[in-house]
Amino acid sequence: MADFRAFIRDRATELGFDACRFASASKRWAAGERLAHFVEAGRHGDMVWMETTLDRRAHPTAMWNGARTAIVLGLNYGPDADPLPEMADRSAGYVSVYARGDDYHEVIKGRLKTLAGQIAARTGEEVKVFVDTAPLMEKPLAQRAGLGWQGKHTNLLSREHGNWLFLGVILTAAVIEPDAPEDEHCGSCTACLDACPTSAFPAPFQLDARRCLSYLTIEFAGPWPEEFRRATGSRIYGCDDCLAVCPWNKFARSASEMRLRARPELAAPRLEDLLALDDAAFRAVFSKSPVKRIGRDRFVRNALYAAGNSGDPSLVEPVRALVSDPDPVVADAAEWALARLSA
Repeated sequence: MADFRAFIRDRATELGFDACRFASASKRWAAGERLAHFVEAGRHGDMVWMETTLDRRAHPTAMWNGARTAIVLGLNYGPDADPLPEMADRSAGYVSVYARGDDYHEVIKGRLKTLAGQIAARTGEEVKVFVDTAPLMEKPLAQRAGLGWQGKHTNLLSREHGNWLFLGVILTAAVIEPDAPEDEHCGSCTACLDACPTSAFPAPFQLDARRCLSYLTIEFAGPWPEEFRRATGSRIYGCDDCLAVCPWNKFARSASEMRLRARPELAAPRLEDLLALDDAAFRAVFSKSPVKRIGRDRFVRNALYAAGNSGDPSLVEPVRALVSDPDPVVADAAEWALARLSA
């Protein structure tokens, strides 16, 4: 068994993964109950799919009864520089670090399938692969496998990679000896909670997605409440405040996978250019990017909120041109931004 574990870890390293550990997929846990409380409190906002898949999300075996072992893989996507100064800059749009390169789903999924095939060939047991696209709770599995722990901001934290770690999971019917789980190492630190611009954490280790700028910029399709429009600053896709301030990032390093490195056009993109995007141009600019999933209208809405917060009078005319946009949410955002810039 030790030799088989070493075989899997060696193959994972050859495929470019930065971490590979093992956990029981069948052992009981409390993560499902915590998720149920989150949904019951309405903190999932408009993410209705969390309600409809709640039973299957409760535990890996609720989704696949044959799952016995979870092989949890991590891929580092650390930035080249501290993103905090970028978030404070109102002259350009801010795209979350994770979304500046190619879509991580596409980067990871093929490698997972390759590794899963090798595991199935060795064991003769069925395997399934997951990259944040199915009702599987990857972060609790990663903590159980010892990759890291869920910090007070609810994201996975690693002593080696800080916050910057993509996760992929292979579930197998084979029984493989698990690794020791990771303990929580946040201590008395509240840097992530204090940094949140919208107070989205009602308590340590709890998130109210309805107040989270990552949720609002990506998942939420409607017009935002006034308080969040101002609080977003220049953030147009995602929000890295709670991640970037974590002291554990001092051990992190920049991503070695070239496809995850930031594209030049997504490092401090000019708001004037983003406001001019029609649907075809949006799809061209964000080809192979995770940003493309939210569509042009939602993205331009976000850029308009950022323009309204910029204080840049040169954006008045580009904003004014969108007041008559066919999408009512974009038009509403343009009116708000124009009023802010004209005040």
